[in-house]
Amino acid sequence: MHAPKRREGACALPRVGACADSNLISDSSSPAAASGRCVNNLCTVALPPVLHRLLTAAGPSGYETAPAAVFADAAREFTDDVSIDVMGSVVARVAGTTEGAPLLAIVGHIDEIGLMVTHIDDDGFLRFAGVGGWDPQILSGQRVLLMTKGGTVPGVLGRRAIHLLREEDRRKVPELRELHIDIGARDGDEARAQVRIGDVAVIDGEPVEVLGGRAVSRAMDNRLGAFIALEAARLVAQAGGAPGVVAACGVVQEEIGLHGARTSAFGVAPDVAIAVDVTHETGVPGTEINEMGKHRFGDGPVIERGSTMNPALFEMLHDTAEREGIPFTIAAAARGTGTDADAIHLSRAGIPTGLISIPLRYMHSPVEMVQLDDIDACARLIAAFAQSLGADTSFARCAGWRRVRAAGSGVRGLVLARLARLLLLFLLLLVLGVGLAVLGRLLGCGACRRKLGDDP
Repeated sequence: MHAPKRREGACALPRVGACADSNLISDSSSPAAASGRCVNNLCTVALPPVLHRLLTAAGPSGYETAPAAVFADAAREFTDDVSIDVMGSVVARVAGTTEGAPLLAIVGHIDEIGLMVTHIDDDGFLRFAGVGGWDPQILSGQRVLLMTKGGTVPGVLGRRAIHLLREEDRRKVPELRELHIDIGARDGDEARAQVRIGDVAVIDGEPVEVLGGRAVSRAMDNRLGAFIALEAARLVAQAGGAPGVVAACGVVQEEIGLHGARTSAFGVAPDVAIAVDVTHETGVPGTEINEMGKHRFGDGPVIERGSTMNPALFEMLHDTAEREGIPFTIAAAARGTGTDADAIHLSRAGIPTGLISIPLRYMHSPVEMVQLDDIDACARLIAAFAQSLGADTSFARCAGWRRVRAAGSGVRGLVLARLARLLLLFLLLLVLGVGLAVLGRLLGCGACRRKLGDDP
């Protein structure tokens, strides 16, 4: 862990038995502010309201309408420039103050893992497939909410009771095909009247605030990243803007292939991007830190360094964290990262990309746990980084590289590019038409001469 000396006047991070000072978790002037509760002199720190709404909005990959609406509504509190693309990804832009400064995209995905109904049998039980990666052994006995055309339908995930299992089956981890969803229907007709093939479901459960300034919920992966993107952009807007445009992006379909990040990288056309996601907290018993490094709760954001990460961007994030007195750790990725950063850095002509992660326990489960002051530290780091960018900022990997500004970005750039292609096509057709006309005249004159020469 890198723990720089605390700056004069900086606030201590929240701890058990004490409430936070002036960060996004407790600052009453922030839209993220909320009050915790204390029992026996032990205080919990409340979830920021926007994060709470993001976590309780059901949105498996491909069905992110609800969390996208929460993201967009929260963004409109600090910017009027909010858009949603055809994929369902949301972009909130905060205007820059310096001509030529790079456009920074902060990307967090808003989808979550879920379930999809694949069959409804005649007894009314629903069979399903996973949307994203599940550990099947944690699903049995969970309550679910099905998202249907008529609204949400509650159900439970069931399998044969342990009393009915053979001895060898008790020692096995169940497969998804051995589980079913029970909505209490009397038969298949009653179930089909409520649920259709292709309807999706999420685990039913409210976020819970626990000790240590921590919280537990489903969908922390990666509503945390989406919230941090929003909060960093809000901090930039509150400061009067950064040199370049800052675009907070809540992107879709990460859990099934990084799709929203790929399309948003084309639509937003950033000069530099930071993906924000979760990583494994290594304080859990049995975690192998020799392979993963040490990233504990309270250590702050994890800055990724590796083959696909832009080295100049990493150094800037590292220096910013030290300058601002923000604790952090470093993780290494020799290949891909398994996050939206993998799609972004390969988009367009290549985009300088970084990755910041939040330590998380029990990933891809209904009880994902996070420490809230790590969220605050991550948002402050990205906001401070945005302020450090200027027109002369270089992310060069080698000498001679220069950043080429596109004719425009986003929709404007796409329109200009299409107009340029149409103009080029028109000129080609014009040249072809003139050439054919000249050729026709030459052929016509030749025919005339031959005819005159043949007449007596």
